Amino acid sequence: MGFEEMRESGDVDTVWMDGEFVDWDDAKIHVLTHGLHYGTGIFEGVRCYDTEDGPAIFRWEEHLDRFYASGKPYNLDIPFDRDELTEATKELIRRQELPSCYIRPVAYYGYDMLGLSPETCPEQVAIAVWPWGAYLGEDALEEGVEVTVSSWRKYASSQIPTNAKTTGPYVNSVLASLEAKREGYTEALLLNEEGNVAEGPGENLFLVRNGEIYTPGLAEGILDGITRNTVITLAREQGYTVHEDATISRGELHTADELFFSGTAAEVTPIRKVDNVVIGEGTRGPVTGDIQQAFFDLVERRTDDHADWFTDVEM
Repeated sequence: MGFEEMRESGDVDTVWMDGEFVDWDDAKIHVLTHGLHYGTGIFEGVRCYDTEDGPAIFRWEEHLDRFYASGKPYNLDIPFDRDELTEATKELIRRQELPSCYIRPVAYYGYDMLGLSPETCPEQVAIAVWPWGAYLGEDALEEGVEVTVSSWRKYASSQIPTNAKTTGPYVNSVLASLEAKREGYTEALLLNEEGNVAEGPGENLFLVRNGEIYTPGLAEGILDGITRNTVITLAREQGYTVHEDATISRGELHTADELFFSGTAAEVTPIRKVDNVVIGEGTRGPVTGDIQQAFFDLVERRTDDHADWFTDVEM
């Protein structure tokens, strides 16, 4: 469902902008906004789940940590504190009566001047929420997706901070995703400048071999994904050995027993083919199935072991 269809169906009609709740159609910025021209913004993608104990935002505190940290390389100081952003997000969910939804906080340099330096531009913040199901498709969670290794490389941390979730550099992901769609694939995989596997356009990657789990380390130029951290924790709790600082070559993709994506949007999604090479048996593998089951059990049932990962939304 697209944004306009959601709005017309009555699911969403309000956005929070710079301390005020505004109508969806009035959530506008100036055409000369610095962030629009130069990509000087930061954002997060967060999910609220309809748990057995009511709506709850998953790992909100960790997302806020990264949100504030992402602004530091750009001297972008978010002019609202954590409590203000938390209450604004909860109120958005309550007003639109969304037991589950996707949450998009974004902060950016606004309109003042159009030189490269944003030092005189205002720091602005907005939050939107909307219903969003399985990012790569409902069938993908069980059947897996087909991906291709992109001709575009993931940028290095010596070029742009890879540990910051910055709006502008996501054009790298857009290019990879567009290329994959043109070639008939669901999603892409990006290699880093050394030719090793980095990540998907909006997902971290996991590889399973001989019952052990491998995922590219932060030194490979990946985003330190919050769902990635969740998967690593859940996998170890289930007794799996996880190598979280792995270097994975392109060729290892084709010989893997299993591959899967993780991410706030993608959640835990199996990969059944890479460049038309069947991975394992071409279906969701047993290890992926275990991790996926543990993940959805967690976000639906809110186990006591990880109660601190949830922020309640009192409807």
